[in-house]
Order: sequence, then C-alpha cells, then structure tokens
Amino acid sequence: MSIPEAAPEDPNHRPEERAAPPEPGAPDEARTERSRDEAPQFVLPMVVRLERIDPPERTDALETAARAVLVMLSDPRSRDGGEWAEAVRQWQDARIRKVVRRARGAEWRRAEALPGITVSGKSAEVRVFPPVPLDGWPKNLARLQVSGTELEDPQPPGAPAPGGPVLWMSPSTTMTAGKAMAQAGHGAQLAWWDQSDAERAAWRAAGFPLSVRTAEPEQWQRLVPSGLPVVRDAGFTEIAPGDTVVAEGHRGFDGFDS
Repeated sequence: MSIPEAAPEDPNHRPEERAAPPEPGAPDEARTERSRDEAPQFVLPMVVRLERIDPPERTDALETAARAVLVMLSDPRSRDGGEWAEAVRQWQDARIRKVVRRARGAEWRRAEALPGITVSGKSAEVRVFPPVPLDGWPKNLARLQVSGTELEDPQPPGAPAPGGPVLWMSPSTTMTAGKAMAQAGHGAQLAWWDQSDAERAAWRAAGFPLSVRTAEPEQWQRLVPSGLPVVRDAGFTEIAPGDTVVAEGHRGFDGFDS
C-alpha cells in the first residue's frame, strides 16, 4: 500500500501521495491514474500555530499533524452523509494532497473561525479543515505562508511511546517541518486505511496514540520491504523521489496497552 504523488499545479500547493483504503468512500483500487487526474482535485488544508515566542517542538508538531488527519477522517461530519463527507470523498477519489501552512496571532484567530478541528499536542496546535478544491481556498487560509516552516527539538525525542503505532521517517531524507508534517499525515492515513473497523474504533477511542520517529538506517532497510504501508514521494517538492514514511504497529491495535 502506497501513495503515488501527482504533479504540482502551482508553487503554493504541495501535492502528496495516495493509496487505496479498504473503507467506504475511499479511493477505488481499480481507478486508473488518468481517471484520478481527471477527477476534481481537492486538498486537505492544515495550519500549524507558530508564534514568535515558544514555537512548538518539531516531533510534537509532526505527531499532532498526524493525529489531526486521523481526527478529520474519523469525524462523523466526514462520514456517512455528514456535512464534510462529499468533500472528503472527492478528495480521496482523486490525488491525495495535504498542505501545511503556518499562522500566528490574528492569522491564527481568523483560521480558528473557519469550520475545522483544532488538535493540540504537548506544545503544538494544528487545525485541520475539510478538503477544498485546489482553486477554492478560503481567503484567510490562502494568504498564509506555506514554505520554509522550520521547527526544532530541544532534546532528542527518545524511544517511541509504548502501546501506539509508530510512523518511521526515512533517515536519509531531510525535510522542512511543514513537509514532514504532511508526510506524517500521509503515514497516519495509510495506517488508518490499513486497519479493520474494530482497530480504527479502538484507536480512535484511545485518542489516536502514535509516535513519529526517524528510523536507524539498518532498521529502515528492513521496514520498507516488510509489507507495511509506505509513503512514497514523487519528488516534486523539496526532496528527491523515494520512500519517506513507514507505518508500524497499527495492525491488531486494541487500545489495551495505550
């Protein structure tokens, strides 16, 4: 299971990957590449709060972005005839795209006033919005900066938290925080698509525990061909084509150890 990237329409959009999930309303494995390209194109907007003082830690921002994607996918408004369901369906029917922008102060307050969901981590706040057409961004989101979002971890993040899935980042790929947040979101989405209904329900009930960590080189070489979900980037923005994220630990999740 992987997500091939689409070509970019303009420099402000970060086209990302796609896969065929085993759930209603998700992309159909039988759809051709051409039909996906010809379908209406949507993007999932995310905004990270980035104030001048006390910016979020990088790893926490990546984990919060990943959870934000899961919260959007599992929200009742995104499913079963909910008010966002059609936009989510069209987004998943075509080329999956996620764009992470940044906001502070009044920009953040204006973003919070738009329909969406704010997900908070230890230091990070990420607001995710229902998918919008590529050329239909709300004005208060379209004006936000998309490139060059950089964050740091003051200390190494340590071992993954026990009891939750891990999104392993490639040790050989350097990305800005914004790009990495989108990639973590793709990894979380692949994990969600790869789960049974019972596993999804347990993960959601537990609050979507997960960790994002950079794999060791030897570990990465084992993970990529292991049959686990892999995010593959086509190299249109920032990085060369290649594998960027492997999701592990989501299969068989029951929440008892989280």
